[in-house]
Amino acid sequence: MDRKQAEEIVNSLIMINVKYRGIPVYIQTVNDNQTATVFPLDEMHHEQEVDLQGLYEDDPT
Repeated sequence: MDRKQAEEIVNSLIMINVKYRGIPVYIQTVNDNQTATVFPLDEMHHEQEVDLQGLYEDDPT
């Protein structure tokens, strides 16, 4: 995922399904170093920094 798309998802008013290497995550912030701070949806306390390239928008259909 590119930085612009990740920022659009963070600023969206609706919940957009995103995965990081197959795991559903919530993007909290997009960082300056091509990473994002995320947490898995099933482990909200497990915040981590991941590379943007591993993130992708999950197609709900």
